[in-house]
Amino acid sequence: MRFWLLDRICSYEPDTELTAVKNVSLAEEYLADHFPEFPVLPGVFMLEAATQASAWLVRLSEDFAHSIVVLHEARAVKYADFVTPGNALQVRVEQTKSDERYVHFRFEGKVEDRVSVSGRLVLERYNLATDDPEKAGLDARMIAYQRSTAALLTRNLEKAVAVS
Repeated sequence: MRFWLLDRICSYEPDTELTAVKNVSLAEEYLADHFPEFPVLPGVFMLEAATQASAWLVRLSEDFAHSIVVLHEARAVKYADFVTPGNALQVRVEQTKSDERYVHFRFEGKVEDRVSVSGRLVLERYNLATDDPEKAGLDARMIAYQRSTAALLTRNLEKAVAVS
């Protein structure tokens, strides 16, 4: 099962920051178990939303240069408030450092003016074909899929985002 934990990318500035939204609906199946009497967005999903926002900033900033962008490390993650159905978690990620393989971020997730989660992330990026040239076709298919998904996530941006 694939969890898309962002519904919309609201804004981004290449190599600098990105803001995205995760709307929480009572219809989401995992809320039946987390928790039946008090449904809330699981903390690990808040962390995953920040990771996905960071990965989209990398992809958009680098024009989809890498097929793989994954979490390498999460640091100083703090959970401060619940995110309940009917609310929207607004995630802001800020790129703080980048080298050939790793990109570092600070992030904060808020509901209205209340911080729900914050911390730092390190993402790793690469292509499969770097280690195995026969996987270049797989890299290309993954990047094409990421571009089509980006078109959906960014379709409401005021400033046009080139994703093709």
